[in-house]
Amino acid sequence: MDYEFPGLAAFAELRRGLPVVAAVLFVAALAFPMWEISVDAVQYPTRTLRLQLYAYPHITGDYVEMARLNHYVGFYYPDPVYWQPNYDPHPNAIRVPEWSFGPAAFVAVSLCSLFVALAPDVRRLKRGLLAQFTGTAVVFGVMLADIQYRLYQAGHTLDPGAPMMGVDGFTPPLWGSYQVANITSHSRFGAGAYVAAVAVLMLVVAFYYRDRETTFADLAGAAAARLGVGGGSDDRPTTDDPARR
Repeated sequence: MDYEFPGLAAFAELRRGLPVVAAVLFVAALAFPMWEISVDAVQYPTRTLRLQLYAYPHITGDYVEMARLNHYVGFYYPDPVYWQPNYDPHPNAIRVPEWSFGPAAFVAVSLCSLFVALAPDVRRLKRGLLAQFTGTAVVFGVMLADIQYRLYQAGHTLDPGAPMMGVDGFTPPLWGSYQVANITSHSRFGAGAYVAAVAVLMLVVAFYYRDRETTFADLAGAAAARLGVGGGSDDRPTTDDPARR
């Protein structure tokens, strides 16, 4: 079957242009932390420790100091198994091999977005937008569920040989505050998660406009008209103009 490139002008339409922008953002998100944690502890009375975790096995911030605190209760950074991180995984750390394949998920949804944008006709474009939006929601939904499960697993398999005994199991939340012994932690999504969320939102908008040839210029013009900028909209004929009947 012959494939006909849709042409550059077609990418001015939201339903084709936005998936391309989303594809770039999905890859760009890998350069930023996905998750951030701040910790206050009596061991550091004048300092808040901060930690940033990426979609691949890499941790930045005060990860050395944080590891020392976690050691007291027997909570360790996960072992990504197939990827050597920038820290030495503890022998008793839980094994999280899927962390090693985190970048593959982002690259995959990025390539799928480009593939959908290059659909040769509108029928296949609309089908692709539906599949892409659904597939992306499933991929990131599974990722979030898996992360939360691994946090539960790590918090309920504390090292019995840890210096601080009698600490109850706990589940660090993806978003929120929690306290373990004399350590108070605050979890938040990082910049990378927000970049990925914007990319997903663009896929939502592209799917919304799947049946229309609305362009970026049309959207900008509509926004300007709503804000009362430009003043050129009054010169256009309305649907009641006999010339348009």
